Amino acid sequence: MTYGTSEEVGLDPVDSDDVTWILTASFVIFTMQTGFGLLESGAVTKKNEVNIMMKNAADIILGGLTYWMYGYGLQYGTGPGTNPFCGVGSFFLDADTEKMGIVFATFIFQLSFATTATTIVSGAMAERTNFNAYCVFSFLNTVIYCIPAGWLWGNHGFLKKMGAIDFAGSAVVHLLGGVSALVAAGMLKPRLRRYDNGIEPLPMGNPINAIVGAFTLWWGWLVFNCGSTFGISNHKWHYAARAAVTTINASVAGGFVGLVNTYRRNRRFLVGDVINSILGALVGVTAGSAFYHPWEAIIVGALGAFLVIEFQPLLDKVKVDDPVGAVAVHGIGGLWGMIAVGLLVDDDPLLNLTKGYKGVFKGGGFYIFGVQTLTCVLIGLWSALTTYALLKVKHQENKRS
Repeated sequence: MTYGTSEEVGLDPVDSDDVTWILTASFVIFTMQTGFGLLESGAVTKKNEVNIMMKNAADIILGGLTYWMYGYGLQYGTGPGTNPFCGVGSFFLDADTEKMGIVFATFIFQLSFATTATTIVSGAMAERTNFNAYCVFSFLNTVIYCIPAGWLWGNHGFLKKMGAIDFAGSAVVHLLGGVSALVAAGMLKPRLRRYDNGIEPLPMGNPINAIVGAFTLWWGWLVFNCGSTFGISNHKWHYAARAAVTTINASVAGGFVGLVNTYRRNRRFLVGDVINSILGALVGVTAGSAFYHPWEAIIVGALGAFLVIEFQPLLDKVKVDDPVGAVAVHGIGGLWGMIAVGLLVDDDPLLNLTKGYKGVFKGGGFYIFGVQTLTCVLIGLWSALTTYALLKVKHQENKRS
């Protein structure tokens, strides 16, 4: 996803059909918040269903406000002072009549991504967080997303200039959110009596809600990836069509692995394992969804699901309590998604979105693999340090009060 205005965020100029595509995708992606809310509320105990749904509402309200206030500007600003680390300008966003179409379309599309990154963290913090404290976190969390998003998708970004490839956000949205979730879950400690009877997953409060939420996310993910072409003119529609096929192929492969693996380990089918295997596959294919062949998407999705399911028990063994599996799904899935691009991405002859780079298995050497790995390290460190600092400051304030 390397787009925005031709001056600000660097893609070909868009026409009215492109903006229609962008806006439609933005509205559908917005409904993924319903999926997150249902999934998370279904995974927690019934007494905390309302609390987790309210946190999802807070993510949209406060995240949307702050993305308009300063998030877009830090991600895509081009004013004096803009540097490879962050943009400057376009705060409290507005635009003149000549540019407002593309600027506002970019804003509403990216706002959906920004609120998603925050919502990932809410699941890992479930059942242990005061709502007032969470609102403060949600209000400030935009900065954790928008700066690294600018590294990869803004014209000023140093990772973009190095050639890093993250088509729809495996690193910028999911790895970032997954690492934040890990830090938050670790700092909050486990839920009361969570591990008194071992590390096996607790029963879901409402499995039907969780499954309906997963279906909503599944549907939204198709738009998430296809919409990241940021239009349909020129050859963009080719990439949208490919992204649809690779996204569905990866998800069904991941779901198959989840069914087999959960039965092998438990001699029964666990709802949480199947859901997380599908979502882990979707996260994994996101970074390269516009570039893979369908059979490659099967491999990426299957391996992503396997890694997610195998990683979750490791967290429980060290008593990091993640009620919805956000760390495994988004963190491990996002890491795998970026590495997979470094292995499998091929030359892109239509729009040159891959800048001529090829993955290790396509004869391109280790350059893009190294850049993808570096991207994961930097975004992981950024997410961990900023999340820790934000939560630590809030914790100290609570102690003083």
